Amino acid sequence: MSGNKRERRKEEKLWKFLKLIAPGTPLGQGLKIILQADTGGLIVVENTEKTLSAVEGGFKVNCGLTPASVAELAKMDGAIILSKDTKRILYANTQLVPDYLISTTERGTRHRAAERMAKQTNCPVIAISQSRQVITLYQGKIKYVLKSTPELINEANQALQTLERYRTAFNEILIGLELLEFQDEVRLIDVIKAIQRGEMIKRITEEVERCIVELGEEARLIEMQLKEIVGNTLNETRQIIQDYVKGSCKTAFLGLEEISTEELLETPDIMRILGYGMDAENLDFSVSPRGYRILSKIPHLPQGVVKNVVGALGDLPNIMNSTVLELTEIKEVGEKRANSIKRELEQLKDRAF
Repeated sequence: MSGNKRERRKEEKLWKFLKLIAPGTPLGQGLKIILQADTGGLIVVENTEKTLSAVEGGFKVNCGLTPASVAELAKMDGAIILSKDTKRILYANTQLVPDYLISTTERGTRHRAAERMAKQTNCPVIAISQSRQVITLYQGKIKYVLKSTPELINEANQALQTLERYRTAFNEILIGLELLEFQDEVRLIDVIKAIQRGEMIKRITEEVERCIVELGEEARLIEMQLKEIVGNTLNETRQIIQDYVKGSCKTAFLGLEEISTEELLETPDIMRILGYGMDAENLDFSVSPRGYRILSKIPHLPQGVVKNVVGALGDLPNIMNSTVLELTEIKEVGEKRANSIKRELEQLKDRAF
């Protein structure tokens, strides 16, 4: 498994963890009370045999989780054990006894136990520092220190500003690409530039989404801004890949996910993923779009029909040159729809010019 793929899996695992403790959730509210009370705490999520084998003592609680109950039980020295969905408190005041030979970079007793427990059982563990007023999350080899709400909002706003600049650049590239597509004068380098900007938008979007998850109810305004800026960008990027990839679209999508941001900005890696090799001379190759992106701009045209038209005619130049009669011979394209396709394509072409 490539390094970037491993990182993405770690990210997904972390996102699930963050959702459990986001502001507005009962556990998130409980953690806030613990911080305010300066008591500290240690919380383990998931009640499995592997987890319980590394736990000693304490007492069984088995009651519904409320913010107040978590905060009260955290006043005791031991750890709290929660159900996997964090809806129930199962045990309290337990002692965590993971293998002491497991390596840890932490200094405090509570955080050392938390890190070892997470590595041994792979379950989520939360350590609340009484002295530093910081919440640290552990799961497997993941360690993540929660940021404060002002820090997260500032981080999200900076990412949104960067995203806006990339979106503006992406729109300008799309305008040029659309004109070239109708002229049948697209070169591979034009396609690569569009994919690079689109994929960068996707990655910055994921950064903002993580802030949104961590902010919980505090993120409504940021979420609205994100949707407005991103719009249909992610779909358009996928359609560009569908239009120009030589091999399997699925393989290309996975290939783009696995490369690092540095590799994404290198044209040879994008060429390879699209199936055009890595020779710099190939950047000047003349390429024709299949027509997925342009056809998807036609109002009320189902994606199934788009697929049928592309499958029957092969590429955008053939689609543009086809007659209404030829279009009516395609599955799910009657005379009315064929006339609509011809009319809308001509209007799109006029707008592009």
